[in-house]
Amino acid sequence: MNNFLLIIIDGVGIGELPDANIYGDIGSDTLGNLSKYVDGLKLPNLQKFGLANIKPIHNFHSVKKPLASFGKMKEISIGKDSTSGHWEMAGLTVDFKFPTYKTEFPNDLMELFVTKTKVAGYLGNKVASGTDIITELGSEHIKTGKPIVYTSADSVFQIAAHEDIISIEELHKICDITRKEVCINEHNVGRIIARPFIGTPGNFERTTNRKDFSVDPTGETILDLLSENEIQTIGIGKVNDLFNNRGIKTQLKTKSNKEGIEKIISALKSNKGSFIFANLVDFDVYYGHRLNPKGFHNCLIEFDNSLPKIISTLDEGDSLIISADHGNDPTSSSTDHSREYVPLLYFSKNKTSKNLGTRETFSDVAQTVAHFFGLNNTLKGKSFLEE
Repeated sequence: MNNFLLIIIDGVGIGELPDANIYGDIGSDTLGNLSKYVDGLKLPNLQKFGLANIKPIHNFHSVKKPLASFGKMKEISIGKDSTSGHWEMAGLTVDFKFPTYKTEFPNDLMELFVTKTKVAGYLGNKVASGTDIITELGSEHIKTGKPIVYTSADSVFQIAAHEDIISIEELHKICDITRKEVCINEHNVGRIIARPFIGTPGNFERTTNRKDFSVDPTGETILDLLSENEIQTIGIGKVNDLFNNRGIKTQLKTKSNKEGIEKIISALKSNKGSFIFANLVDFDVYYGHRLNPKGFHNCLIEFDNSLPKIISTLDEGDSLIISADHGNDPTSSSTDHSREYVPLLYFSKNKTSKNLGTRETFSDVAQTVAHFFGLNNTLKGKSFLEE
């Protein structure tokens, strides 16, 4: 009747993968470069856990007896986005490439978008930063009522709209139609993302009412396995969208890391024998993509400060994994995700810590969860509880 908690600190990578050159990410190191920028990470609780034991990090020192087992994981899926990262973490390797667009979406796709959604037209249709494009086109959007469409290096079709011009309900309807009737077949992107914003010209800002419309996982995941075996599965935050809610019995929405942490603690207190899968997205969306290392560090400090309360809520025999889905180096010149190893911290009260080394796939997490709940399976990966 013990809980297993998996927390994804979104975008918190720990050094370039061997194939980083293919993705244009040589030199990316979210935690390492961030530590150089702030002259040492101020994360005492994660330091005690063993975060600094994973690899040398500037002015952030390892400890002799870390509280958690530690290591790092290699992504073998194609891509560096949230979908591939989370799916692989759940035991499903993404061995195909979601479509991406280097400059813009093709005309036939955009024509289909207008026809199916019945919008008055569109603005944008290019690769852009989300904050930059609403600054550039927000005023015209207000005048014309046309939604702003853009993409990035990830496999995404993003639709931005002012909440006073296109309501959140209507924006979600547009995104749902785009998911089901527009971005299909060869244009089956990983995510359609609703990007509402507010404000006036010169002072536009995105709100926390973002919503992702993802594709269904292409194979079995740990969430499916647990759900089929009548084990309670709880998704917190972005996790629900990334799996299209599949295999998740209880979906808890969040609008911030703070709210996510509150719901993690509440879920631990009110459930037994459950798998709690949480994503804390603020690191990625507010600081990594916006190239804000100071804000990124402060966000990590906030999470670090919350860690003791999370730990105190765990029962004897509960397990906790803290990891990430990809990198998002805020010190680089790119606003995109980065192809990196991700940290791995595994904690259970009164358990001796060990060096878990470099794991060959994120899917070792899925197998470890399956092992914890005593489930035979055919998922990818290898449980580190067996070692």
